[in-house]
This record gives sequence, structure tokens and C-alpha cells, in this order.
Amino acid sequence: MSLLIKAKEIVVEYSGREVLDIEHLELYEYDRIGLVGANGAGKSTLLRVLLGEMPESYGKVVRNGSFAYIPQMEQGGDQGEVDYALAGKLGINRIDADQMSGGQETRLKIAKALSSSVHGIFADEPTSHLDSEGIHFLIHQLSFYTGALLVISHDRYFLDQVVDKIWELKDGKITEYWGGYSDYLAQKNETQKKQEIQYQQYVNERERLEKAMSEKRNQARKIDQKEKGAARKNNSDHGGRLAHQKSVGSKQKKLHQAAKNMEQRIEALGDVQAPEVNRTIHFRQSQALGLHNPFPIIGKEMNKTYGDAVILEDVSFQFPLGGKIALTGANGAGKTTLLNMILNREQGIIISPRAEIGYLAQHAYTLDRHQVVMEFMQENCDYQVSEIRAVLASLGFSQHDVRKPLAVLSGGEIMKLQLAKVLLGRYNILLMDEPSNFLDLPAMEALEHLMKSYAGTIVFISHDTRLVENVADQVYTIENKQIVRIR
Repeated sequence: MSLLIKAKEIVVEYSGREVLDIEHLELYEYDRIGLVGANGAGKSTLLRVLLGEMPESYGKVVRNGSFAYIPQMEQGGDQGEVDYALAGKLGINRIDADQMSGGQETRLKIAKALSSSVHGIFADEPTSHLDSEGIHFLIHQLSFYTGALLVISHDRYFLDQVVDKIWELKDGKITEYWGGYSDYLAQKNETQKKQEIQYQQYVNERERLEKAMSEKRNQARKIDQKEKGAARKNNSDHGGRLAHQKSVGSKQKKLHQAAKNMEQRIEALGDVQAPEVNRTIHFRQSQALGLHNPFPIIGKEMNKTYGDAVILEDVSFQFPLGGKIALTGANGAGKTTLLNMILNREQGIIISPRAEIGYLAQHAYTLDRHQVVMEFMQENCDYQVSEIRAVLASLGFSQHDVRKPLAVLSGGEIMKLQLAKVLLGRYNILLMDEPSNFLDLPAMEALEHLMKSYAGTIVFISHDTRLVENVADQVYTIENKQIVRIR
């Protein structure tokens, strides 16, 4: 197996902060690797360093092959040589690059990479903006690709299908795991359980030694007090007092020595850090927001047109109380249109009179940038500060982050904040359009838990197979102007 890239002692610094500190990395022909880690961990930076598109602060990268690069969303640019038969299957024709949608641009970049004669493909979130059909076609194409693959993705299903090794980037360093994302997660969970057992054993042993040390010192102190009392009573009997003192002093020395030995054993145990604990939130709903209608959202013979285009035709459905309803289907099928019809209570939509609807849009960036995070979160919220902090922590916000002004947050952080805001708001129905957009994998896992635990009804759009599988009670697809239940 040919070695394509060899990297040694790679260090990258930004504003005095070490982003990468990697001793050794090797990429071989036919390697299929998923690069995972939290937002801001340096994943995209590592790809660019390995490709030579960004200079490392220290270290050396030797490349023995050519590579195609699929970067994150980037408008415009030269289309280059493209296999348009393949591009056509991905939904791309010979169109002006400036007129492309996000999904079309993503598909074109993928077609260019798969059309090139290179030793490997590096891809940064290649499933972004693709619908389910596009994702499955990409998986199929990559299953026949024989070169090396190094891919950053938050799509867990995609990673399970296309990679057989995971590189986890954390604190600037790479840890390697064999298998797909599910295998990686299982290994991480097993490691977590072992760490919890080892930490509990450490705590138990430390407590045992500290208790025994305290008992030995108490025994020595009691003997010392007894000796002083006996000395006062027998201070005329010098010989007897001296003999008694010798015996008692020997006992004290032994007890003090035993206590000292235990102290040394405690020091030898070291300072074992407790494993990270995922804090959970228990959602509740006030009686004032309770819904008694078994179907709080009903569509009855609905129709929707834009100009001459018919989007939905004679559509009927019933979404149950407390249900987690997933909407799937191709881009442009009418999923977001349906959410907006529900939100605006358009003709044909029947909503429970006591419904309070919260809405998370795909690009929910509009807010007052002068507020700080916690001030923003406490608006329209009945939860305690500690509960708000727990939700934010599960989505990757640190204790320091909650005091930041909104103006300094990244686009991804704003989306996570909006997600937390709608989940904790005074609502009993949530409409969520691609809630997993811009989330890193740890936040994706947290989102699943939060959505499943939510006390109200959720209708959400998603192309993320794992999110739909793990959260949805019912799954609908919109096709041929109809809404069809498929699960």
C-alpha cells in the first residue's frame, strides 16, 4: 500500500493559541478516513495543511500524490473539466456558476472531484445542501472510488457508509479509531465507562486511605492524651513513669508511621480527573400551555401554488399531540413551504386554539447583537439559569461563552444558540427547518437527546438519516405534490 502523505511535528498557531500539535500522521492509498471533532477544533485547517494550501507554523508534510479538494460552501469559481454525465445524475447541468443554489454548487464540486484523475479526495462537509437523493447517490459513487478519502462530515449515516477509520481531532491532537462513526462512538462509550469505573475505584481507595489515616492519627492523639494524664498522676514515681512513657511512645511512633505510609500511598495515587459528564435537561411544560387536542395540527384538502407552479395539491394529514414528525423529500418539493403554511395558519390548516408555535428557520441569524448570550436566552423562557446552562453546555458552549456578546459569535454558534432558544421557549409546538445545520457531531448527539426529551410536538425537516431514525415517531415525504407517510 503506497504512502501518499507523511506529516511530522505539525504545529499551527492562531493569535498565540495552538490549534494543531500533531506528532505524526500518515495517509495511505485506499485509506477511507472520517475527520471528526468539535466546531473550531481545526479540522478544515488540518485538511488545508495536508494539501499544502496553508503553511504550518512548524513541521513537515511530504506528499507523494495528487489530490482533489472539495471545500465548504464557496460561491462562483471556474467549473473546470467536469464529467457532465455524472454531474447530470447529481442534478447539475451547464449553467452559470453565479446562478447556482447551494445544493447545485455542492453537487458540481463533487462531480469535479470524482471526474479528476487524482490519488485521493479531501472533502469538507460534502453532504451540505444535498437532499437525501443526492446524499445516497454520493455514497454510491464513493463506494466505487478506489483512491484515498479524507472527509469532514457531521452526517453520521454518511460516515458509516463511506469510511472505515475515524480521526478524532481534540485539543490539537489526533486519536485514531478503526471502523465507521458508529464503531467510533461505541469505542468512545466503552472508554467512558472504563474511565468512570477507574475513577470510582480511585475515589473509593482514596477515601479508604484517608479514613484509615485519620483513624491512626486519632488513636495516636488519644494515646498522647492518656500519657499526659498518667504522667500527672505518677509524677512522683519516676521509674514507673519512664517505663510507661517508653511503651506509649513506641505505640505512638508506630501509629504516626502508619499514618505517614497511608499519606504516601494517597500521594502515589496521583490526581485522577473525573471523566466528562454529559449534563441532561428535563423539559417541562406549564399547565397554561397544555394541549388537549389529540391532533393539534391538521391539514385538510390543502392547496399551494406559486404563480403557475403547483406545490401541494389536495393534501390532508394529521400530526399527533407530542409527536416528533419528520418531513423528508427532494430539495424544492415543498417542505419549507408546508412549515410556513402551518406557522401562518393558512387556508386548509387547522391548529389547536391554545397552540404556541416556535419556529427555527434554516438561516436564523437575525437578532440583537448587543445582547449577551445569557440575557438573550432568558427572554421568553421559564427555565432556571442552571437549566439554560445545561442545554448550552450540551451544545458546546463553555461557562465563558455564556457571558459573551452575540456580536462575537460565529454563524454556527448563532444557529446553536437559536436552537437552544426555541427548545427552551414558551411553546408547545416547534417547527424546525434543518435543525442539524452547522452542528458538530457532539452537538448532533445532544440535539437528538434534546428533541426526544422535548415535552411538546415537533415537526422538523431533515436530510440527516440518523436524526430522522433516532428522533421521529412518524416520517412523511413530499413528492408529486402530495404528503405521504412512509413510517
